[in-house]
Order: sequence, then C-alpha cells, then structure tokens
Amino acid sequence: MDQMMEVWKIADCVCFDVDSTVCTDEGIDVLAEFLGVSEQVKEWTNKAMNGNVTFQEALAARLDIIKPSSQSITKFNEFHKPHLTPGIRELVDALKKRDVAVYLVSGGLREIIEPVAQILDVEKKNIFANRLKYYYDGSYADFDAEQPTSRSQGKPKVISILKEKYNYKNVVMIGDGATDMEACPPAEAFIGFGGNVVREKVQQNAKWFVTSFDDLIQALV
Repeated sequence: MDQMMEVWKIADCVCFDVDSTVCTDEGIDVLAEFLGVSEQVKEWTNKAMNGNVTFQEALAARLDIIKPSSQSITKFNEFHKPHLTPGIRELVDALKKRDVAVYLVSGGLREIIEPVAQILDVEKKNIFANRLKYYYDGSYADFDAEQPTSRSQGKPKVISILKEKYNYKNVVMIGDGATDMEACPPAEAFIGFGGNVVREKVQQNAKWFVTSFDDLIQALV
C-alpha cells in the first residue's frame, strides 16, 4: 500500500470509474429501472462487475433489454439528476489544484455521464465511455463496438492511449469493479473503492482499498 500511496501523491493523471464510484449508483441499472426493466439488467451488471462474463457480452445483453431510444435518454436526464458519492467534488477539486489531469473512464453510457462531468467541471474530451447508435427515428440501433470501453480490457487500452498521447508518468485508476482493476498496469497504481458497493474480488486483490474519498484527500496532504 505504501507504494500506491507514493504514486498517488505524485500522480499527474487520475482516471475515475463512474458507476458506483463517482456516482452512488449504476447508471445503466437506474436507466433500466426508469424504463421498467430493472431486474433483468441488474443480473447482467453484477456478472460483469464480478468478472463472470466478458464486459461486451454484458453490455450487449443489457442494451438489448433496455433498448434506449434517444428520446428516452433525454427524458431520463431530465428526471434523474446524478447522485454523486460524498467527497468526489472535493477530491476532484483538490486534484485540479495540483494540476492533475482528471478523466472519467466508464463502461457506462456517455449520454448519461456527460451531466456528471458537467457538475464536476470535467471537460467532455476527458470522458471515455460508450456511445449509442440510433435509427433515424431515434430508436435504439446498437452501441459503438469501436469504443475501447465497450469491451473487456478496454480501460487498460484507454490508459495506454492517454499515456502515449500526453506522456503521463504516474497514472492512477480508481474504481469499484474488476474492469477497473484490469487497468493497472498500464496505470502505475489502482485504488479499489468500496464506498458504495464492495466487490469481493477487488477488495481481496487491490493493494490499496478505501471506502471513503476523504481517505484519498487526506493522503494528498
């Protein structure tokens, strides 16, 4: 853990997972509940987060159940405001004051992550998430399988892209799920987050596991 803490203090780039990390809930699950297909979708989310199926399989299955249209996404964003995890605003602000680049790297849907980024003052170009494809009438067609976050090992791919493009030397990935833990390496450090849900596999294997963002703020001092 000491090594992880040292990297944290000198990080020049921090990548946050969004669902159950930056936010208290799982965006796709909440969207499914809003559209009345909650139970079928939650089962696939848990399979993905626990590493029991490939992420792309779970994403495809969930979206085939939800079938989110552009109209339903717009309506969802109007009625559902992001539920931020306590301390995340303060942590992002603290990182920015240290000139640390902050990214949101998620297997969720870009359309429902953009409002989260806006609250946190994270630029849209710093969002890596899944994009939906629609037919001309706005109905759901598919997801963009070319996005690295649409598949297993997608988050390591994103971090590799960022390191190559911006020459970051000390990248930290923070998240609750198995897909987040996969990102180290190439990230120099992974911090497991269990403030909203504890994934047993992550808790057991993460070298540094926290349940509050306050711990990370304090470790910067």
